[in-house]
Amino acid sequence: MPGRLPRLTRRAEFLRAAGKGRKAGRPGVLLQALPETGVPLRVGFTATKRLGGAVVRNRAKRRLREAVRLLLAEAPPPGWDLVLVARDATTTRPFGTLMGDLRGALRQAGVPVPERPPA
Repeated sequence: MPGRLPRLTRRAEFLRAAGKGRKAGRPGVLLQALPETGVPLRVGFTATKRLGGAVVRNRAKRRLREAVRLLLAEAPPPGWDLVLVARDATTTRPFGTLMGDLRGALRQAGVPVPERPPA
């Protein structure tokens, strides 16, 4: 089982990715991707209060974390800061469809994605 990916933790890191990064939206996720040279992949997750209460927001972030783990943890592409923003459909979309949303958003933003997720 692949390990945990490094995380974005500071508000300034999230704001930098939002301001200078490439954006790609799908029904299940909004991706903000900022290319960084010489650093490992770092990932941050966020869900606004507009989405719902704490239970709903935490569930959305858990689903996004698992999708990223399955898709990128085996061979993370170096040199990116990624921020995944949960959307209304994040908690209700079938997980396979959510994975497809994430894969498409990563490709649109120019982040190298493995063709097939590990089985």
